[in-house]
Amino acid sequence: MSTATSLHRRRKTTNSLMMTLCLVAAGIGLAWLALILGALLYKGLAGLSVSVFTEMTPPPGDAGGLLNAIYGSVVMTVIAVIVGTPIGVLAGTYMAEYGRFSRLTTIVRFINDILLSAPSIIIGLFVYELLVRPMGHFSALAGSVALAILVIPVVVRTTEDMLNLVPNALREAGTAIGAPRWVVIKSVAYRAALSGIVTGILLSIARISGETAPLLFTALNNQFWSSNLNAPMASLPVTIFQFALSPYEEWQQLAWTGALIITLTVLALSIVARSLTGRREDK
Repeated sequence: MSTATSLHRRRKTTNSLMMTLCLVAAGIGLAWLALILGALLYKGLAGLSVSVFTEMTPPPGDAGGLLNAIYGSVVMTVIAVIVGTPIGVLAGTYMAEYGRFSRLTTIVRFINDILLSAPSIIIGLFVYELLVRPMGHFSALAGSVALAILVIPVVVRTTEDMLNLVPNALREAGTAIGAPRWVVIKSVAYRAALSGIVTGILLSIARISGETAPLLFTALNNQFWSSNLNAPMASLPVTIFQFALSPYEEWQQLAWTGALIITLTVLALSIVARSLTGRREDK
């Protein structure tokens, strides 16, 4: 009896100690997060104004805005999503619906996992060798390709996982009425997994919206307005990087404001993704 009591007390003590350590670790992480967000809000809101969204990036020492950088980020992000999403959805569909147990699916899944964890700067170097060097100049097109490569693995993983969660009974019901397999996938599986697939697309947008390294090797930057996809184009992450390292107070303030814009954008996308996920679980 005494041995059992001693063992019970030792386990309770160990459990309490580990719980305390976990809470302390979580508290430290949340404290640093609060400090970072607090500094971002304090310094970013100080420079937030209409001119940020209506004026171009200024020369050193002058006031200005981030219009061309915001435009460039939106353009390259949209192109990357348009290119990467169909590839990711189709690859995920094959892996979940046609080749779930095939060797090709195992290989593709392994490569996809590597791409998910690969540093984005490696993607930038790859696209630099693939497009920038042969073309002889930086371009928004190369930047869009680099971002599209980052979009694909996120969409592939999400599409495969969401389609795997669709009950087979739904597919069998569609097959029982004589519908071809592609019709069952389009009308049954996709509809059941739609919110999850959209969530994956939103998460991929959140991932690429703050990427700087790939764009430094591909799109570079442009202080002026440019809609030419075959020329260097400004982007918000690269502009923030360059302005934050500058000695000019006006540029540093714009860097804080740009960082706040990206943070709020990613936060909004994450909230929408979470709401779609919660709605799917409720169903």
